[in-house]
Amino acid sequence: MRLRLVHTLSLTLLAFTGLAVLALGGLTALNLRNGFGDYLAARDVLQLERFVAIVEAAALRQGGAAALQQGRLEMRALMDELNPRPAGLPGPRPAPGPEAFPARVQVLGLDGQLFLGRPGPVGGRGAGTSVERPVRVNGEVVALARMRPAPLVPQGGEARFLQDQYRVIAASSAGLIVLALLTATGLARRWTRPLAAVQDATQRLARGELTVRLAATPALAGRSDEIGDLVRNVNGMAESLARLEGARRRWLADISHELRTPLTVLRGDIEALHDGVRPLQPEAITALHEEVLRLGRLVDDLHLLATSDLKALPCHFAPADAVALLQQLLRRFESRAQATGLALVLQCPSGLSALEVVWDADRIEQLLANLMENSLRYTDAPGQVHLRLESAGSVVRVIVEDSAPGVPDTQRAQLFEPLFRGDAARARLHGGSGLGLAICAAIASAHGGQLATSASALGGLCITLSLPRQASAEAPSHPAGRK
Repeated sequence: MRLRLVHTLSLTLLAFTGLAVLALGGLTALNLRNGFGDYLAARDVLQLERFVAIVEAAALRQGGAAALQQGRLEMRALMDELNPRPAGLPGPRPAPGPEAFPARVQVLGLDGQLFLGRPGPVGGRGAGTSVERPVRVNGEVVALARMRPAPLVPQGGEARFLQDQYRVIAASSAGLIVLALLTATGLARRWTRPLAAVQDATQRLARGELTVRLAATPALAGRSDEIGDLVRNVNGMAESLARLEGARRRWLADISHELRTPLTVLRGDIEALHDGVRPLQPEAITALHEEVLRLGRLVDDLHLLATSDLKALPCHFAPADAVALLQQLLRRFESRAQATGLALVLQCPSGLSALEVVWDADRIEQLLANLMENSLRYTDAPGQVHLRLESAGSVVRVIVEDSAPGVPDTQRAQLFEPLFRGDAARARLHGGSGLGLAICAAIASAHGGQLATSASALGGLCITLSLPRQASAEAPSHPAGRK
């Protein structure tokens, strides 16, 4: 049979508490017994000293040391003086038991002669264990009072007292164990209740119920311990899974839409040629070829992004010149910028004619070309596009900024998401697929760099590419947004 966690925790807590209570009870009982024995021994010594004082006083009254030697002192009278009998108690004093004080005490002369007490040696628990006190008359030691200690196991009233204390200790231990059982069960349920809720939530998440959330109650997410962290992490995981599922569905819808557009154009043109509505002329073949090229570029871009999601983009790092790379990019887009009424400006640090880096030059050129395409498409004429190079130690920054229109702050964080368009109608008008900046982010990540966006001082968008001069491995990047 499977043992539930609440039972395991309850039994574990109960076992530890039970052992602690039993150990404490046993030590308390042992300490009580030893301490009580010491108390009885100390009481016996005090009683012996009182008895010696009574013997000394009686000897003085009866004529000194001779009273002891001649047996004029009686043990019964001395004991009555030591322990006066309550007034009005009928009958004679009962004979002392074998372990009573009168039966354990003797008064002996210095030569060993017995003056008072029962005959026989005083022993009991072994040689040297008897207690002795001198008896003085007129300042001179005339005898010795010797007492045999009480037995280890108390008897009579003392024994009953110890038994009562043992019963109290046993009852208290049993009560503590019952209390520990109730407390352990309560604690175990308090610990396992949120775990059971987490178990149920994770099972439902595994079945695809991505809307499951653990309630933010004091018993769950309101906790500040590790269980509370677990509950909050499960809720965070569920939200991430829901976002990923939403992104996956949006991806499928967007991709199918992007593919359907060129396929619809191709099908319409081919059907028109097949039906003879449109004559088979070079212009028709050129239009079909352009649509096929557009479709091919879209498929290549999707494949590139899918590859970057599965692993780092394959890059071939080699020495290159960053300044020459940007100058080549400027020549590539300069005539197009002039034709659209835009001023394209390259800015490099003064006196910097070359900057050696280790990059995949083809990938970086593809990245920068996508950024330039983005600026040239969406910058109103007349306008400006600035390409700036900065070098700070081991980091190289390439900044592309343009003039109006800008991108709202709420959309800037989404610019590097695949297929995102701030203005879908305008993007389709300019022929963008919404994949260019996502590819830029993948290339930057493969170089161990990152892309960040901000508002441009020119009135448009500023995109900053930060790359290590010696790129050699993929490192996490955190793009701040895209256009």
